[in-house]
Amino acid sequence: MRQLMLTGRLAKERRMTYKSFGMLMGTAVALAIPASGQEKKIDRSDLPASVVKTVDGETKGSTIKGYSTERENGKKVYEVETVLSGHTRDLQIAEDGTLNEIEEEVSLTSLPDAVQKGLQGKAKGAKITKVESLTKGGRLVAYEAATLRGAKKGEVQVGPDGAGLKHAE
Repeated sequence: MRQLMLTGRLAKERRMTYKSFGMLMGTAVALAIPASGQEKKIDRSDLPASVVKTVDGETKGSTIKGYSTERENGKKVYEVETVLSGHTRDLQIAEDGTLNEIEEEVSLTSLPDAVQKGLQGKAKGAKITKVESLTKGGRLVAYEAATLRGAKKGEVQVGPDGAGLKHAE
């Protein structure tokens, strides 16, 4: 009887070991597969000529902090982080060189009252730590603010007029 109990316990431990190993391997595989939208740091030499042309035209007088690439909506895009006159200015460029988006740091107090009130209202008392204008296709589409409440970071957006957006930009 004692031997049967030991055999049963060993079998149970073996099943648990296999189960743990299976979960561990599943996690390892999941981590090894890059997520869609995950940024990958790259060098300038990795940029296609069409992107380099746009970068050169858009970054005159700027300090380039870095380049990255990612997939957005199934398409490869390039991102350029820059600093211009002491504030950040980040570009998103399509593979063909089209400038998709510009995120440019602005001071909260430089914005119209309606935009300031809209961002503060959305922040719901959280501290606004940074504000950026968001331009797509050459048109201002939103302002976004990074927020901080205690140790919790967040982000809020409003339209160019300070009103809420129907969808996040």
